[in-house]
Amino acid sequence: MFIKRSPVKSSALSSIGYNADKRILEIEYISGEVYDYFNVPEHIFNEFMQAESKGTFANTRIKDHYEFEKKE
Repeated sequence: MFIKRSPVKSSALSSIGYNADKRILEIEYISGEVYDYFNVPEHIFNEFMQAESKGTFANTRIKDHYEFEKKE
């Protein structure tokens, strides 16, 4: 499934996308790795996009809180 990502200003992340119907958050890291996080509520995505530090938000509010899959 294709999720359109938007570039973000971050030293850790390159782009972020979200599929509201499937509740999938997709994060591309500066390293080029892409991860899908599942069952992420839309309000978390909205908070993520508004966060001053996207990397800190990902580390404290996304990682270890949602099931994920690394895309190949």
